[in-house]
Amino acid sequence: MQHSPADTAAVPSVGSAAEHDEPYPRLLPRLLLVGGALGFVAAFVLAVEKIALLKNPAYVPSCSINPVLSCGSVMNTPQAEAFGFPNPLLGIAAFACVTTVGAALLSGARLPRWFWLGLQAGVTFGAVFVHWLIYQSLYVIGALCPYCMAVWAVTIPLFWYVTLRNFRGRKVIGALAGYHTVVLAIWFIAVVTLIGIRFWPYWSTLV
Repeated sequence: MQHSPADTAAVPSVGSAAEHDEPYPRLLPRLLLVGGALGFVAAFVLAVEKIALLKNPAYVPSCSINPVLSCGSVMNTPQAEAFGFPNPLLGIAAFACVTTVGAALLSGARLPRWFWLGLQAGVTFGAVFVHWLIYQSLYVIGALCPYCMAVWAVTIPLFWYVTLRNFRGRKVIGALAGYHTVVLAIWFIAVVTLIGIRFWPYWSTLV
């Protein structure tokens, strides 16, 4: 049976429909996959380093580079076990899920609304927890963990783009969506600036 040009135009392709329905249709799945994988690796390495430190209190973690970039100083604090167990274990489970979601989306999966709301809850918790850890690292512990900062760096964009996707119909989110990279850049600059100011007495000795 032949279709007229009008009939063909009236039936959009699956790809175009998906792109109309989802903002950043190519970016979000890749971000979930790559960001989740990077976060998983960072959390896994932290877990390995934590186990080594538990076995040998004199062990110096590979990410303890100087007085400021010192994983060992961070790992031995209560903040490193905020829920009664090492934080990296939480990261391993969470980022494994995020990576799986990214892979599923890239394979063409269409996830239900409730799943996206669950993911939103997860990335929101992650973003709040990460910013709490940032505050603790800067103003309570007084040291930075490079692998932890890698987790910070992937959690922020994961939260941002999942939020843009889930609340794309809201006015505020719609207005910010047009400047999504600008918002993200300002966010990172703010964190880097806080780090620079907090540890400037040490950084200045390296100049």
